[in-house]
Amino acid sequence: MEAQSQDQIYMQRCIHLASNAEGNTYPNPMVGCVIVHEGRIIGEGYHRKAGEPHAEVNAINSVKDESLLKKSTLYVNLEPCAHYGKTPPCSLLIRQKKIPRVVVGCTDTFSKVAGRGIEMLRSAGVDVKVGVLEEESRELNRRFFTFHEQQRPYILLKWAQTRDGFLDIDRTVLDEARPTWITDDWARRMVHKWRRVEPSILVGTVTALKDNPSLTVRDWSGPNPLRLVLDRFGKLPHTLTLFNGQTPTLVFTEQGSPVSENVETVYLESPENPLIAVLEELYRRGIQSVMVEGGGILLNAFTDAGLWDEARVFVGEKWFLSGVQAPKIKQKPQSWEKFGNSRLFIYRNNSLT
Repeated sequence: MEAQSQDQIYMQRCIHLASNAEGNTYPNPMVGCVIVHEGRIIGEGYHRKAGEPHAEVNAINSVKDESLLKKSTLYVNLEPCAHYGKTPPCSLLIRQKKIPRVVVGCTDTFSKVAGRGIEMLRSAGVDVKVGVLEEESRELNRRFFTFHEQQRPYILLKWAQTRDGFLDIDRTVLDEARPTWITDDWARRMVHKWRRVEPSILVGTVTALKDNPSLTVRDWSGPNPLRLVLDRFGKLPHTLTLFNGQTPTLVFTEQGSPVSENVETVYLESPENPLIAVLEELYRRGIQSVMVEGGGILLNAFTDAGLWDEARVFVGEKWFLSGVQAPKIKQKPQSWEKFGNSRLFIYRNNSLT
């Protein structure tokens, strides 16, 4: 087996291990680590939860014969840290254990690391190889990298549309607040699973008023995302479910008033460009990603401005013939799959790459 393909195989194992902790490591990235001695894995681990030991620590601790570390290669999908946080630097531990070779998927562009871990290892004589499955390693932690490199949260758009391209019927004449379902329970459960992973979720005035959504993870397990409501002109009644105080909520507005406990009002300082104001506030609060589940007005505002990284679009079997048109994405989907009674299309904003 060639060295390069061998490195790729073990790096793929790191990525697989890291993905086991999806939704649990935030705000830390997902990291997996594998230790190999003479073509055999002798230790592995991953970062399970923020505040707990990092992947390298768990992998090293899993090795039964520590003497083998001096003749082994350590694989990790993200550059080992070099700073003291809630845990000591992993680069220092690798040096102390005298591991001679380290293979890294991608560098950590977080300012407190940014190549320092690799430099620490190389200065101690460690043979460090960087860039094995780099694209896949960055893809795994795309929210983390977008946040630190572009100083904004990763923007994920989500909607369901009919076969003829409508998000909703014309509900301007409806008084009651109720959603119009296009997909089935399977799709709804998947959306709730996504909500568990994303730290925040955003809707606009019309969706909040007409659907009266909860925006919680009620059909899955895990923490609820921070609920965000863009209500520029303070039109929403305080009786909506979003304002029940059961989970933290931010209301972005120009002239609204405080609602209730656990619901915070954020006054827009740049009302001419509210989307930028929302993203800047989320960045200031350290929120690495936002899932936009709004209606046509909000979704089109993001797509028209080119302010999105990923779009997940369910296309159901229903036909509305008229109503609220879905946003138009000109590029081809990155992938698609059959999901319940609908199809799920995944798009990436190629203009941002």
